[in-house]
Amino acid sequence: MMPDLGKYADTVLSAYAVSIALLVVLVAVSVWRARRVKAALEKVEARRDGQA
Repeated sequence: MMPDLGKYADTVLSAYAVSIALLVVLVAVSVWRARRVKAALEKVEARRDGQA
């Protein structure tokens, strides 16, 4: 159930929305970066294994 936020409802709800959006963006960027780093590491390891 939604609490009564009175005249500040728009401000509070928009702050929550912005916070949630920023969290989603941070998680997405972290996952994207982790995939890039993993691919780069696999590439380096494959090159190293080919030389050995």
